[in-house]
Amino acid sequence: DLRDLVATVPTRQEGRSINRLADETSPYLLQHADNPVEWLPWGPEAFEEARRRDVPIFLSVGYSSCHWCHVMAHESFEDDDTAEVLNEHFVNVKVDREERPDVDAVYMEAVQALTGRGGWPMSVFLTPSGEPFYAGTYWPAEPRGGMPSFRQVLASVLDAWRTKREDVEEQAAAIKNALDRRTAAEAEDAVDLSLSDDAARLVVDRAWDRQDGGFGRAPKFPQAMLINFLLLRHVRSGEEEVLEAATHSLDAMARGGIYDHVGGGFARYSTDGRWLVPHFEKMLYDNALLLAAYARAATLTGGERFDRVVRETADYLLRDMRHEGGAFYAATDADSEGEEGRFFVWSREEFSEVVSGVGGDPDRWAAFFGVSEQGNWEGTNILHEPVPRARFVEERELDPDEFAKELEAVRQALYDRREERVHPGLDDKILASWNGLAITGLALAGVHLGERRYVEAAQAAARFVEEHHLVDGVLHHTWKDGHASVPAFLEDVGALAWAYLTLYEITGEVRWFERARELADDAVSRFHDDTNGGYFQTAHDAADLYTRPKEVWDNATPSGNSLLADVFVRLAALTGDHTWRERGEEIVALLQGGIRRAPTGFGQLLQTVEFLLAGPREVAIVGDEEARTELVEEYWSWPRPGTVLAVAAPASDAADVVPLLAGRGEVDGKAAAYVCHDFVCDRPVTEPAALAVLLAR
Repeated sequence: DLRDLVATVPTRQEGRSINRLADETSPYLLQHADNPVEWLPWGPEAFEEARRRDVPIFLSVGYSSCHWCHVMAHESFEDDDTAEVLNEHFVNVKVDREERPDVDAVYMEAVQALTGRGGWPMSVFLTPSGEPFYAGTYWPAEPRGGMPSFRQVLASVLDAWRTKREDVEEQAAAIKNALDRRTAAEAEDAVDLSLSDDAARLVVDRAWDRQDGGFGRAPKFPQAMLINFLLLRHVRSGEEEVLEAATHSLDAMARGGIYDHVGGGFARYSTDGRWLVPHFEKMLYDNALLLAAYARAATLTGGERFDRVVRETADYLLRDMRHEGGAFYAATDADSEGEEGRFFVWSREEFSEVVSGVGGDPDRWAAFFGVSEQGNWEGTNILHEPVPRARFVEERELDPDEFAKELEAVRQALYDRREERVHPGLDDKILASWNGLAITGLALAGVHLGERRYVEAAQAAARFVEEHHLVDGVLHHTWKDGHASVPAFLEDVGALAWAYLTLYEITGEVRWFERARELADDAVSRFHDDTNGGYFQTAHDAADLYTRPKEVWDNATPSGNSLLADVFVRLAALTGDHTWRERGEEIVALLQGGIRRAPTGFGQLLQTVEFLLAGPREVAIVGDEEARTELVEEYWSWPRPGTVLAVAAPASDAADVVPLLAGRGEVDGKAAAYVCHDFVCDRPVTEPAALAVLLAR
């Protein structure tokens, strides 16, 4: 019994701490500021106290929109008896994984090594020196489904700490050694670009769900990076099956319940294989990455269905997720009023009432949105489209234009009614890395769809990050309530450099090129692994963890290494400096063994492989902004893997900054486009049709 066990364990009699989270800025940490558990934030104080008392550290990692984090908090961390055990016999540390991705990455590797799986809440027991020796995710308050209760876990850990200390320390040392060996993997001698062929075959033949779309089995994640790889591969190779796998998956998600058919935007993942039942939290990074995928698909297919999803998702970000200064918040919760999904679901009665209020036929719209009396999830209805929209209109012999108008009226009415409900919680911290992804997604959506306001929104977000995340010249990871904190990680540097290069290519503002190059230089000087190649997640001067993380997988977000690989090869094409290309190829060579084993885990890096296969091709367009518009629009009328664009006004100083522009000018007083391969150029052209011919070669 836990009570009998802990009664025999020495407790601290003095120097008791209190819950120290009230002064934090993270919304997730603040959610736990009133727990009876005496939480400390991550930092040296926690480790000093654990050493002083000779007790283990209980590390709990989660994030504000995590449903099961809320469940474990309610069941265990708000329970006075459980809190008493934690306070007496552990030093308890609470971490927001979005605020401290380095801590999350290090200990998630340990969780996966120990359990074979990972996720949040992440629960790890550490020695006072920070080495993990036991770990898991969610543990319930009472035993169920083969899982021990959290209190049983605490009893086992305390028993091991008291009676088997030598075994505990050996286990911790073994885990550390295993993770150190993984980080120390060396790059292969040469880049193997056939990786793309092998990856595409594996994804299409083995991972693609040909019935329901997406990749793998439930739970299903959007896999936007993998879809972008397939789209770019189709452009380069002409393969139809990779395009089909991508567009089928995009269609399935857009029709499913993972997509918010009332307010736009995507939930984090689907709990089932049919995309019907989402985990209702909405993350900035998912929507940012999906914007680029849907925008490219809209361009490639001419499909209005993808165009619509882009606009609705971008408008959702601008309406619901944007700080007044222009940057974007991190996430919204799955829960409201203590229930998962309550904000998003509908009874048949309420749905019919709203539809009838705008003159709609409740039965027709219930059929369109999959609404029934019994519901499709826990007695309620998750809106989705059981039948593709075009087929629904055709089978019912409806006028497409009239149907579209009525649909907008119905959606607006449902949105207005939903706005009367209690909203899910908002995680209003602003992360540099995720804003980098949003800047890229919005800029690409704007340029491919011809929506200038999305490009302007991307620029506003970039300006916010430059003004608020840079403090005394030092980039910071997070900002909230006027305060920037936590020095930047590799993912921040990579995502922002990626975004700024994209902004430069779209707007021609040379400041974004300069800033991207500065960030790339910073990555090389402060994050590079000079021994084994690749880049660490933390800078050389960052506070030490028990092992230094090197993020390589493209999981929910692109790894910093994958983002930098893209930045480096693009910089090489824009500058003519082959050193940048060598740096990008070093990353590919380091990770290509992983791509061979599990290509679905490297969707972002595979896009760089496609760049290397397709390019480099350099395009320079010179002319006054109005005069060059048609040439620039022709360039952006199609995705172009392996190609970079430099834009400038004539006689500007941009050529002093971007070498690709050197010696380029107008032709006969007209805006001109120069198309080059490895800086060997065709004759300049002044007409969009002529540029299209050159780009099609």
